[in-house]
Amino acid sequence: DSPVILKILQNWVPRVSHYFDKEHYMYVGHQIVIQESIEHFGAVVWPGALALSQYLESNQEQFNLKDKKVLEIGAGTGLVSIVACILGAYVTATDMPEVLENLSYNISRNTQNMNTHKPEVRKLVWGEGLNEDFPVSTYHYDFILATDVVYHHTALDALLATMVYFCKPGTVLLWANKFRFSTDYEFLEKFCNIFNTTILAEFPESNVKLLKA
Repeated sequence: DSPVILKILQNWVPRVSHYFDKEHYMYVGHQIVIQESIEHFGAVVWPGALALSQYLESNQEQFNLKDKKVLEIGAGTGLVSIVACILGAYVTATDMPEVLENLSYNISRNTQNMNTHKPEVRKLVWGEGLNEDFPVSTYHYDFILATDVVYHHTALDALLATMVYFCKPGTVLLWANKFRFSTDYEFLEKFCNIFNTTILAEFPESNVKLLKA
């Protein structure tokens, strides 16, 4: 099937506060307040996160997250994990150690008063300590979520190895990414050689592709 062509909807809502570092979004009937940080790439909301949040909200029958175990790798500000939590998933949001404080703050702030499964925030450095921190005998996820994890960095091989590690029979990987560089497409080619891959949607205005693997 051909991918659906979509626009990233402007789901910002009027600011309640005047702080420059907070963005307000509306997904699944909830206002979500995200604190960003200019100090880390992982602490900014990138277009892939908006695209995947929008898609999960609009395709709940196709991808029913209720009571499913969901792992987000490179969770950044936590927007996608928060949306997955609102949709009823058991969420584990992971990222590099320096991002975890802001990630934990956003997830706690936006889920603490909801009748949802309590999300977990954990350190995950791609390709490092996977067997020790997430042993296969204990950890199995129904969904792996990833947004804008592929850009110009040196950990692409480790990222791909991490995706392979967590994808077991029955696991669905949803990956949304803004494609900027030739290295992004090289990663995509390797990804498609390993996984049974479908492009679910494209957002041409922002060069974002959403893939299911």
